[in-house]
Amino acid sequence: MFLYNKKLLIFILTIGVFGILNTEMGVIGLLPSIAEQFNVSVSTAGLLVSLFALAIAISGPIMPLLFSGINRKTVMLIVLGMFVLGNIVSVFTTNFTVLLLTRVVLGFFHPIYCSMAFTVAASSVSKEEAPKAVSKVFIGVSAGMVAGVPIASFIDSVLSYEMAMAFFAVVTVIVFIATFIFVPSMPVEVKQSYGAQLSVLKKSIIWISIVTVILLNASVFGVYSYFTEYLKTVTNMSPNTITLTLFIFGGANMIGNIVAGKLLTQNPIKSVAYFPLLLSAVYILLFFTGQYPLPMAMLTFIWGILAGGIMANINQYLITSSAPEAPDFANGLFISSCNVGTTVGSAAGGLLIASMGTQYVVLVGILSLVLSLVTIVLRNYMMTPVHQVSR
Repeated sequence: MFLYNKKLLIFILTIGVFGILNTEMGVIGLLPSIAEQFNVSVSTAGLLVSLFALAIAISGPIMPLLFSGINRKTVMLIVLGMFVLGNIVSVFTTNFTVLLLTRVVLGFFHPIYCSMAFTVAASSVSKEEAPKAVSKVFIGVSAGMVAGVPIASFIDSVLSYEMAMAFFAVVTVIVFIATFIFVPSMPVEVKQSYGAQLSVLKKSIIWISIVTVILLNASVFGVYSYFTEYLKTVTNMSPNTITLTLFIFGGANMIGNIVAGKLLTQNPIKSVAYFPLLLSAVYILLFFTGQYPLPMAMLTFIWGILAGGIMANINQYLITSSAPEAPDFANGLFISSCNVGTTVGSAAGGLLIASMGTQYVVLVGILSLVLSLVTIVLRNYMMTPVHQVSR
């Protein structure tokens, strides 16, 4: 029964992060309708995405820290309740400013649930099995990022914008009810002071890990942010083929979550190094064969597996293993670092496209990965004395 409850808990956490990420990313597929609905430009509607991400980046290290001493079930219900209310407001409001402010508020609460979900999943199993448990929760992250956009876009096209926004609310309502009924009370047994958790920032290993995560996430999103444009202008794919290719990438992301989770359980040091190395090779091949549809589809599948493992499991492992004494704060740093990496990578990719052309956006990924390998080697060197002492 205990084993079943652990599986049920992780399943609820997975659906929960899907609902949170779905609310964040699903709006991307609704931007044209939002622009029309509220009589604003598409670029103005895009603030719903960029300001949401900015709120996450700011609140990532702060909000999980502030809520770290409160019963975990209570915190989950508070955050899910906020998302239910926020999504309901988004359905019925006719004022774009209200919609934008609602999104910003939800952005500040986003890291609390995600950070806690990773912490709870990891603490529900043994230390050795923690990466595998966290990888299951990350499936919800990948599903929210990849499936949220086409699902919302489909509902918008078939029914209406309001029903697409209502979909976000329905998912969070279901998770709220499941959490209330099935998740047991989880009081924090040992409450850490804010000072004790913030003290991890004195460790040089945490800063090199943050830089590594920023570089790794930039290596993925510096390219992926312009992937549709790349497939259209460089590979010359049709719209339907582009959609299929994007789904291939998304499905491979989920496979990458599982694979990386298992490999990190077996040999974390090698896994952290091998994934960026292999992704560098994929980007080099993509640069020279990206104009051919079949090789592009095959590379997209491999890219998706490696990117899924890097964006989720490896990035999270890099931060949390550097500060195991403050898991909630560390997961908040992970979320914030990823969003900074996404912003930096997307900006660098846009600049490179503007100056050299779409084909050369892959260079952002290659350069970021080369720099990340340098920081990974440095991090491994810094971690070695700790391992030797522990032995």
